[in-house]
Amino acid sequence: MFNYLKYLAILFIFPLSFAYSEILEPKKNISPKEVVKIQLAGLKKNDLKLNDNGILQTWNFAHPNNKIFTGPFERFKEMIKGDSYKMLLNHNSHEISEVFKDEKTAVFEVVILDKNKNYYRFRWQVEKYLQNGVLKNCWLTTMVSQPVPISEAA
Repeated sequence: MFNYLKYLAILFIFPLSFAYSEILEPKKNISPKEVVKIQLAGLKKNDLKLNDNGILQTWNFAHPNNKIFTGPFERFKEMIKGDSYKMLLNHNSHEISEVFKDEKTAVFEVVILDKNKNYYRFRWQVEKYLQNGVLKNCWLTTMVSQPVPISEAA
């Protein structure tokens, strides 16, 4: 009986830990554009491995000051699923263009094609975290604008 329970536990725990192990953590060698790419790739495949895995990936790269206003995680998840940002979830494609970059801040224009074949434009800002700790010198998202509808795909 004990062995059966042990194997049953492994079957349930291993897939969950494997799915969450794919969540990337901020590192100082990840460029500002890569931060945006990681977040958008997660949102594009939000429910592929586990429900809301992409939202969790995005949360991991949110600047601590941003998390004060958008968190805790459950509240952040509700915000992403709300009318302002739901088009990011499971979108079809995205393009990222750098608008501005200096030593501490980078701003990108992001255009996404959502699953309903509508285009939206966002401004995505990341900043280098300068305080001491594990996030020091990591690029983290400080702001994502409201979407601007562009057009419908043909």
